[in-house]
Amino acid sequence: MSLHAIGAFFDFDRTLIDVESPKLGIRYLWERRLISPGYVLKVMAANIFYQRHLISDDTMARILISFYRGRPYAPFVEGAWSYYADVIKPHLAPNIVARVHEHQDKGHTLVLISAGIKYLLKPVVQDLGFHHLICTDLEVRPDGILTGRTIGPICTDNHKREHAQKLADKLHMDLAASHAYGNHQSDIPLLELVGHASVVEPTEQLKKVALERGWPILTFH
Repeated sequence: MSLHAIGAFFDFDRTLIDVESPKLGIRYLWERRLISPGYVLKVMAANIFYQRHLISDDTMARILISFYRGRPYAPFVEGAWSYYADVIKPHLAPNIVARVHEHQDKGHTLVLISAGIKYLLKPVVQDLGFHHLICTDLEVRPDGILTGRTIGPICTDNHKREHAQKLADKLHMDLAASHAYGNHQSDIPLLELVGHASVVEPTEQLKKVALERGWPILTFH
């Protein structure tokens, strides 16, 4: 029996939840008149290009994160738990949460790994019992005001794989025996890192790769 840890890496948007979390966030902010029509139009336009694969995950994420520029960080952190309970938790995908619990029961090391933002994902990690969170963090000035930039790269594509590899090395993880779950072709570098990859309601590009490689295709429910 291996003495090494076995990991279970879960993507967040349209994997652990059944929707893209920025859509929920924009609707939430719009209903409370906390974002401008100009910002919404900019995101909508960028999303058209993103859906056609004309801009990268990184570019799309940075457009979304520009919302935070000049705003105080503390209120976002203070409201994170109620936002999770009211907005995010109803969208948890039952079939994938069941996988989380299966891995917990087997004593696997649970890792939530996402391009999403740390303050929004901390309640998810705490509520579902993940051991580690790998994600994107916002840059904050000494006076507590957000710059609209991130600390380091957006956690996507190869950056996601690099972070996962670093954690695996630290924990002496047996990657050949480990698991990963994702929905998008940008998750392929992470999925290739483990011996047991599964895809969740995948994009057409990822579905094609999954069928070629025999990766199981899962649904939300």
